[in-house]
Amino acid sequence: DLMYYLAEDADTKVILIYLEEIRDGQALMKAAQDVIRSTGKPILAIKSGRTQAGASAAASHTGSLAGSDEVANAIFKQAGIERCSTIEDMFNKAMALAYQPRPKTNKVAIITNAGGPGVMAADAVCDCGLQLAQFSPETTELFKRALPATANIKNPVDVIGDARSDRYQAALSGALADPDVAGAMVILTPQSMTDIEDIALTVVKTRGSNFEKPVYTSFMGEADVAKGIDILLRARIPHYILPESMATSFATAYRFEQSLKVERRPAPVFKDVDRARAQKLLKAAEGKRHLPEAEATELLAAYGLPVLPYRVARTATEAAKAAEEIGFPVALKVYSPDIVHKMDVGGVKLNLNGAGAVKDAFENMMAALRKAQPEATILGLNVQKMAPAGRETILGLKRDPAFGPVIMFGLGGSFVEIFKDVSFRAAPLDAHDVSSMVREIRSFPILDGARGARKCDVAKLEECILRLAQLAVDCPQIQELDMNPVIVGEEGKGAFVADARVML
Repeated sequence: DLMYYLAEDADTKVILIYLEEIRDGQALMKAAQDVIRSTGKPILAIKSGRTQAGASAAASHTGSLAGSDEVANAIFKQAGIERCSTIEDMFNKAMALAYQPRPKTNKVAIITNAGGPGVMAADAVCDCGLQLAQFSPETTELFKRALPATANIKNPVDVIGDARSDRYQAALSGALADPDVAGAMVILTPQSMTDIEDIALTVVKTRGSNFEKPVYTSFMGEADVAKGIDILLRARIPHYILPESMATSFATAYRFEQSLKVERRPAPVFKDVDRARAQKLLKAAEGKRHLPEAEATELLAAYGLPVLPYRVARTATEAAKAAEEIGFPVALKVYSPDIVHKMDVGGVKLNLNGAGAVKDAFENMMAALRKAQPEATILGLNVQKMAPAGRETILGLKRDPAFGPVIMFGLGGSFVEIFKDVSFRAAPLDAHDVSSMVREIRSFPILDGARGARKCDVAKLEECILRLAQLAVDCPQIQELDMNPVIVGEEGKGAFVADARVML
């Protein structure tokens, strides 16, 4: 309600939020998206309860907190909300967004009278995903004429410790006029020749003559530079105690400007899904905690997800016959409502070739399972076609109490919980959501052909995520769902769901 109110308030340029409890995450997302898209006003948020201790303290004060911190991070990103780590971080970014135009590119110019802070600012710029601007020959020539021979006229521009306001004026105006520069960061350290107030007034005047590009400042020295800082802040030029804070604020403003250019379309709806078939399967499973794998596979097939051919076999002979019908190689997997983690109890055998190998594996697995899990109900073994070679990924669904169905993606396999290289978004998803979550994981280059490998079929993978999101919205009976692994083949060769687990 407050976001919608502040969206209409002409005096509000940036909306800041402090959050503990999130009861209706879908409404929060919609409000943020509506405000940002209709007004272009940035929204910054701090959500407490990031740690287990913080979550316990917040819960005792305001009630239950929703979901994990990783999910909250992803949902904020999806909604366009900039999440801040501290109150200082929030106000640093808010100053940049409220008081300055947003940069059109990520190219930054740094002007300093001390080499050390300039280099540190340059490092921070690169760490934030920004770039140092490359000055044109005309700008370089201007700096040669206006600055002493000892000055560094490359970026960062070092106007030297004895610089007065004339050097700052020449460096700042020249940088802002350069076509490769999207904005400038001005650093000052107080030295014996430094006229702090005069330099501050010069920054204000120079900034005023070029309103299209932002200028941020860092006058270092607390009391020594206090009067200069006062001049800057009264003119609404953001000031930061440390150069690194300028870089993070610039990066935030740039990201927000870019986000407004993203074309968003409604979530696609696949017409080939068999919703009635899916609901029939789920209704038949009422009262169960897990959907058996055969039914889980059928459920995914109803939504057009690329499951592998399979048969349920209750004897070794049936298994061999099924394998011959499906085609070798095949996998054998235990089919039991009581065994969720099949690999942990020896309930999976892969790459079986020939009827004899299938029969032997069937008999050995059944004997081992009866010994390891004597109380489990074993309905047989699934005989399933082996997927072609490819990269293992995981697609998942978790129904969050605040945000509803949350979709997960990452590299899959046995160690997914160890590496935790996953991304999240709340369903329904559009094409932009899926594209960003796939490219967000650190290991995406593996799918994109790193080190000379062939690219994977990312387009088919993204279609699978969209289909899973539609399944998640249509089937509220599903509490959790794992497709691990989903084998992604080379570009143009598709993807295949090799294993699935559904919790009701």
